[in-house]
Amino acid sequence: MDNDLLEKFKNKLKSQKREAEDLLRQMERNDTIKSNEEFSSELSAYDNHPADSASSLFDKERGLAFQKNEEVVIEKIDNALKNIERGTYGICKGCGMEIDKKRLEYVPYAEYCSSCQRDIDNLKPAETKNRPSEEDVIEDTMENGCGSQTEFDAEDSYQAVGKFNGRKNIVEEYTDEDEEYVEPVESISNEQYKNQLP
Repeated sequence: MDNDLLEKFKNKLKSQKREAEDLLRQMERNDTIKSNEEFSSELSAYDNHPADSASSLFDKERGLAFQKNEEVVIEKIDNALKNIERGTYGICKGCGMEIDKKRLEYVPYAEYCSSCQRDIDNLKPAETKNRPSEEDVIEDTMENGCGSQTEFDAEDSYQAVGKFNGRKNIVEEYTDEDEEYVEPVESISNEQYKNQLP
């Protein structure tokens, strides 16, 4: 790689490093990262709604993820700048071949060529295989024994209610809607009370 192109990438790397550092400072000023103010401003979180606590925790975790991302980018940029000084910039860490200039234009701190990066990405578990185990259980219950061939529609729900109501030894706890329910104590008349008096 010629010196003019190396200088161009060096300037681009320094510019991206400044942007990442500015973004980190801005996140600190906006309390996006390292924000414990809300947690520490109260003596107890006992009266807080769990959703509010979860939102605060989510915001803190998201801020920390943003911070970590920018720190990783800065570290890769520093490594790329060191590689420029050593004369190894633009060489793939995997296969030792030159990284395509178009890739370096897009990601100047790239450590691997497109082929090696693809191989590294393929080693990571596919998203379809990297799902929580709870989804297997949910999927089984949602199929309701019918398989995933048909939908559970209104007719199926009517049949399910009929099957439930057809069970033996079910005690019905309700009365007809037209019939007015009266508590047993209310059916005692005043005359009965008077008859009980001495």
